[in-house]
Amino acid sequence: MADETPVVLVHGWGGSFATTWRQSGFTDLLADAGRPVIGVDLLGHGDAPKPHDPAAYADLTTRVREVLPDEPVDAVGFSLGATTLLRLASAEPRRFRRLVVSGVGRNLFERDEHWAAAILAGVEGTGDPDDNIGRLFGQYAAAPGNDRAALAALLRRAGADVIDPASLAALTMPVLVVIGDRDFAGPADQLADALPDARLEVLRRVDHFATPESYGFIDATLEFLGAVPA
Repeated sequence: MADETPVVLVHGWGGSFATTWRQSGFTDLLADAGRPVIGVDLLGHGDAPKPHDPAAYADLTTRVREVLPDEPVDAVGFSLGATTLLRLASAEPRRFRRLVVSGVGRNLFERDEHWAAAILAGVEGTGDPDDNIGRLFGQYAAAPGNDRAALAALLRRAGADVIDPASLAALTMPVLVVIGDRDFAGPADQLADALPDARLEVLRRVDHFATPESYGFIDATLEFLGAVPA
């Protein structure tokens, strides 16, 4: 009998369901494998509301929780989407059968204040043009359909993204951790070690932003989910 478990797809900061998953053809590959897709636009992104108050972004898991069916799902998250899935799955592990988290690693457990300030300045248009990370995040914030003020408010929210490794012990489902060897969020060894049943896939010559569209990510994710198109 074919596996018809839904797959929830959660994009990263500055992306959306359409630009991260549909535009790359990833949703089509899942459909070819007979897997229903549940798309999510996180608060401040895509078709979701875009408040400018940082306090509105205190809990990003709500948008994901609202679309989950009663039965367990498989879920794939990139960057901010991966962080959001890890938080939700830690609180409600029964809702997930398998997880794929990509574009996250060391950054989950320690906040680099220098980088955080550079990124925020880039997004708000006040950064050093020679700072590559700030410049790249500024370009994403200025992409069509994005609200720069909303994305900056998300970055300013309290308690942004630092996770207690002990909280990940609740994630007893199989988890695939995927990260590029040129990703500023890595390495991801500590994340994989903190998860009870994790496999780490390191993509060669892949940076953070290229991860969702890389063949290595797509192939590893489809294989892990048992969703290789016929």
